[in-house]
Amino acid sequence: MPELAPRWSVVDQHLRCRIRCPDFAAAMALATRVALLAEAEGHHPELTVAWGRLGVDLTTHVVHGLSRNDFIMAAKIDLLVDPPAP
Repeated sequence: MPELAPRWSVVDQHLRCRIRCPDFAAAMALATRVALLAEAEGHHPELTVAWGRLGVDLTTHVVHGLSRNDFIMAAKIDLLVDPPAP
């Protein structure tokens, strides 16, 4: 958890974040990038798109809670939101 951006929290055995976006189109574009990442990783979060924000909830249903994969996926989502400087 310390390696993740402060936007993440654990709520009811889910790793959750809410990401602010400038508008609906930006939230939808980010949701699409997260969806493509999720498909590549085989680990699919619950996404909620609204005007100016994207909600992401990660959990591993097989273990009825959080697994290492949830934290790895969260870290990869952080890289989409805040890419490292070149």
